[in-house]
Parts: sequence; C-alpha cells; structure tokens
Amino acid sequence: MFGGIEAGGTKFVCGIGTGPDDLHVAQFPTTVPELTIPKVIAFFKEEATDGFDALGIGSFGPVDLDPNSPSFGHITSTPKPGWQNYYLAGVLGGALGVPVGFDTDVNAALLAEARWGAARGLPDFVYLTIGTGVGGGAMVNGKLVHGLVHTEMGHLRIPHDLARDPYPGLCPYHGDCLEGLACGPAMQARWGVPGIELPPAHPAWALEAEYLALAVLNLTMTLSPRRILLGGGVMQQPRLFGLMREEFARLLNGYIQHRELSDHLDKYLMPPQLGGRSGVLGALILGEQALAGSARQAQLRVKSV
Repeated sequence: MFGGIEAGGTKFVCGIGTGPDDLHVAQFPTTVPELTIPKVIAFFKEEATDGFDALGIGSFGPVDLDPNSPSFGHITSTPKPGWQNYYLAGVLGGALGVPVGFDTDVNAALLAEARWGAARGLPDFVYLTIGTGVGGGAMVNGKLVHGLVHTEMGHLRIPHDLARDPYPGLCPYHGDCLEGLACGPAMQARWGVPGIELPPAHPAWALEAEYLALAVLNLTMTLSPRRILLGGGVMQQPRLFGLMREEFARLLNGYIQHRELSDHLDKYLMPPQLGGRSGVLGALILGEQALAGSARQAQLRVKSV
C-alpha cells in the first residue's frame, strides 16, 4: 500500500492505494506550508490506520532531485510565497515514518500515463501540463529524463510577435517564455477573464494554439517522441486540440516524414487518459520505487556486513 501526493501550486491531491482501482483521495488548497502540511499529514494518519509502505511526492518546482545535494528533496526557487527552499520530502517523510520518492508533479503524471494511461507501451513520449503554470516531462528509452536538475519545458523561449500580442508575459524570471505567455493566469491577465469563460470562437484560442504548437514542434525536433500528451485546465477547451494540430502541421511543413505525423496527428498530440488523477497515481509509483530502493539499500548493508 502506497501514499501519493500531487503537490500543485493550487492544491495538494493526496491519495492512498495501489493503483486506479483502489485509490482513495482528498485534496487541500495550497496556501502556506504551516497550513497545508498538517492537513496532508492528518489525511494519511487517519486514512491509513493500518499503515502504508512508502510515500511518493510529485511536486511543483523547481525542486532538487539530486540525492547527493544538500538541498535534495526541497522545493527551491519557486515564486510561490512561503515555499522557497522548503524541505517537502524530509518534513513529510519524517512525520509519516516511511521511505519517500520525490520528483516533479509532471514527471509523476508521466509515470502514471506510461503505466495505466495514454502512453502504455511507449518507451519515448512527452507530457505537458498547461494550467496555473506550464510544466513538462519526458521519457526516453523507458526512463524519465533527469540531468543537471530536471526538465523545465514550461520555460522554453518561443517566438513572440509583440505587434500581434503586446502582452509582455507574466513569468517573474523570463517574462514571455512559454509559461509566461500560455498558462491560465497569463490568459486571464491578457483577456481580462479566465480562459474557461472565453467562448470557443474567441481569438484567444488561436493565439494559445500557436504558442502550444511552437512548443510541441520544438520538443518534436529535439526529443523525437512517439507521442506528446497535453493536460491541465487550459486544455479543457475542446477546440484547442484541433487548432493546435493544424498549426503544428503548418509549422512542421512536411519536414519530418512519418505516418504518425501525417496520418495520425490526433494520436500524436492528444490528451492524457487519467485526467485529474494522473499526478497522484504517478506519485504512488514514486512511492513504489522508493520502497524498492530502500530494500536494495538494506540488501547492500547486509552484504557489506
């Protein structure tokens, strides 16, 4: 039995179970750690009366994923007030007394879609989420892409025509990066109302589709994934996928010759299958991996003795 947390910028989704069939969840607003974390701890102590084996956390970022770093397990340079340099993995692991797996919220969602969702059987794919922020993760040869830190696809720099779109962008670090131009709060700031209130024919959606098409084109060229999944609140506008696919095909201009791009674009650029549960389900997998890792370490200690 595993615990999972999707620690998002808007809400914490907490779950306990082994997979989609027995997952029990609750969610709490993401305010400040002093108010949010006690609710999270109480959930697991109340719901898992018989205990559970490990905890997985998929967190908003940036986060430190390097086990050799002194700030491993921390949320680092986030602009969200109160969470800068917060030791999320350590605080929760210490309070609950279980091994902890820790990664980004998007990487957690990616793991869930690989096991149970729209990317089953695919060794290479990308997951993007477009909501309060924009984040992305990639799987290559069946493994999550980690490196110096972790992928930051939401901060790709993309062409910005200021004559057509004079909005400067809202990213506090880069202004008009992908997140600064295309996240939900950027749409609201640009148009004066939340995206969910904009009608399907509003010009906002053509502009949003263009920015997303530029992003997925860059990811197609650099990573050559077999599929790109796009989730998050902004993608709930039904017209957006069609507009984005049309713009992607126009920008690609036949350069990459593959039937997935010419005949099956609706399967190449598509929504995730697990909906709002992908992040917390992926966190269960992170917990499973943490338990396996702790068992391996125990075996090594026994062998060394």
